[in-house]
Amino acid sequence: MGEIVLTRIDDRLIHGQVMTAWVKKTRANQILIVDDEVAKDEFMREVLKMSAPSGISIFVKGLEDSVAFIKEQLDADSRLIILTKGPETIDALVKSGIKIEKLIVGGMGARSDRKALYKNISASKEERRIFKNLIDQGMDITIHIIPDQKETNLEKYL
Repeated sequence: MGEIVLTRIDDRLIHGQVMTAWVKKTRANQILIVDDEVAKDEFMREVLKMSAPSGISIFVKGLEDSVAFIKEQLDADSRLIILTKGPETIDALVKSGIKIEKLIVGGMGARSDRKALYKNISASKEERRIFKNLIDQGMDITIHIIPDQKETNLEKYL
């Protein structure tokens, strides 16, 4: 079976040099975007596929299809990056039996229900609760925008 080399929250999903840097650092050959809304939006799926670094297979799936993909379709050579927009999707993946030991938070923009968490990362009360619960279950969660920067433990900002 393949390997999950990075699990990342970034509400912009695939974007420019940031994703290119993560692909290079992890030597990933696949990216799985887990998002029910984006999976239904043909235009957005195409935009994301065009935004990906060359040579990388891109999959855009809803939660249920993503769980099946991870459990059943990864081959031995897979080096997979999982991208989501928020922690609720990570929580749902874990509850569905997907083992995620480390989560990197890269970008969660401001919204009316969110307050600043760290620099330009914001989180709602519910998202903070989910992060705390995942940490309590043993998940290592860090804030790490780009690979060249130092990572910061998320727990101290909750």
